[in-house]
Amino acid sequence: MNPINTGFTCPVPGRAENPQISSFIARCAQLAMLLEVSASPKPGNVDREHNYPDTCFEHFVASSVSVYPVLELAAKSRDGVGELIRSAVCESSAWQKGGNTHFGAFLLLIPLSMAAGDLFNSYEKIPSKLLLEELEALTSRAHAFVQATDCEDAVEFYRAFGVAGVRVNDVDEFSLGDPDSTAELRAKDVTLYELMDISRGYDLIANEWTSGFGRCLEGARSILEFMQARNCGAEALTSGSVSNCSGTGINEAIVYTFLKLLSRNRDTFIQTKFDTETADYVSSRAGELLSDWEISGKSAKDFASILPKVQEFDSELLEKRINPGSTADIIIAGLFIALLGGLRF
Repeated sequence: MNPINTGFTCPVPGRAENPQISSFIARCAQLAMLLEVSASPKPGNVDREHNYPDTCFEHFVASSVSVYPVLELAAKSRDGVGELIRSAVCESSAWQKGGNTHFGAFLLLIPLSMAAGDLFNSYEKIPSKLLLEELEALTSRAHAFVQATDCEDAVEFYRAFGVAGVRVNDVDEFSLGDPDSTAELRAKDVTLYELMDISRGYDLIANEWTSGFGRCLEGARSILEFMQARNCGAEALTSGSVSNCSGTGINEAIVYTFLKLLSRNRDTFIQTKFDTETADYVSSRAGELLSDWEISGKSAKDFASILPKVQEFDSELLEKRINPGSTADIIIAGLFIALLGGLRF
């Protein structure tokens, strides 16, 4: 085993739960959150260069560090998704006063961490990383975990909303603003997965739950491919695993993938906060920036050449307080999967 890649000190035979696995998974999740908030320019969102009046870079850092115990527990767990989400929100809120920093990210990281713990522990000998083809098995397991949620998970999820103060769409049934909703959930025995299914048409994170975390996987593959193309050459992309070569470029890989996913998917946080037209404009503009770079025929090593234009777009969105928060959550999950797959820089 390579301790630089995993933190494991030696191979561990058998299928017994290994505490090193849960620690490794939790650190990957923490690092994913820290890398996402550090990346700049990431149009419209808080990063190491920009704050919002009430929410700053340090709030995200504090939140990322505070949830380690919950992430470690998630990696050991095979049920209790709702309670784990509420615990993560409570820990985050206890350590910073910047409001909702990572609610959407927790919704993705908790089931993915559970799946990672289940997958790593299924091997006779614990691998140092997941192969590229195993990343899909990871998201499939996460999908199975969320499909198995029950009514108590839904109730805990509603309680988490009360702590986080998340902006949501108005709905007629099971309203998050209605104190009687939890009683209604229990009366109708509604599961958390069923709640997400109701929301999938207007919430990007809920759509990930019900569609199998495909955008998260797309984000991971995009980051890995960008890093390999930049540091290893195109031939490394067909090897079936992440190359051992390393180098700089993680910031550019995150910005590139952020723009890529934003251009392909309407950010539902923007849609909820503003309207569909605003969300579509932001996606269209992100697509134009990427198109300009792709048409130029430049390689990943030259991606920095478009960063001034990305910074202009960033300034525009920050001035209007338009923040693609749902896309940022997907990026965090993508980074987490990529780190499990051996991403190093």
